[in-house]
Amino acid sequence: MFSPITKIAFALTFVSGLALVAVPSNASPINSTLIARSNTGDGTFYAPGMGACGITNSASDLIAAMAEATFDSYPGATGNPNNNPICNKKVQATYQGKSVTVTITDRCAGCAGEFDLDFSPAAFDQLADESVGRIHGMTWDYV
Repeated sequence: MFSPITKIAFALTFVSGLALVAVPSNASPINSTLIARSNTGDGTFYAPGMGACGITNSASDLIAAMAEATFDSYPGATGNPNNNPICNKKVQATYQGKSVTVTITDRCAGCAGEFDLDFSPAAFDQLADESVGRIHGMTWDYV
C-alpha cells in the first residue's frame, strides 16, 4: 500500500511530532543545579586534613571548602556531610584574571559569605600570594 520510504517518513514525522508535544517550550531543566552560574565571594586558605566529605587532603592538593550556607543547602544534602552531593564537585575560581579548578572536599564553617571558598594553599597560590590572606570579589562557577 505505502512504499518503504513513505512509511519511514511517516514514522519520523510521527515521532518528532510527539517530541514536540512532550517537551513544552517553557519546561524547566530537570536538574537546575547543573546550570553554570557565576557566584561571587571571598577567598581564603587553610591547612587541609580530613574534610567534611570524609576525604583527607594535603596543602598541595587543589581543593576547597565550600561556604557552610551553600554546602548545607546543596540539593540532596542530609545530616551526614560525607554523603553531600556537593562533595567532589569541581568549581573554577577566578580572581584578577587568574583561575584555578578545585574539587570541593570540605565545608567552611568560618566563611561568612554564602559564596565564599576556603582554598588549600596550593589552590590559593594560583589566585594570589598567601600574604594577601583574603581576596575579595573572587568569582566561581561549577564545571
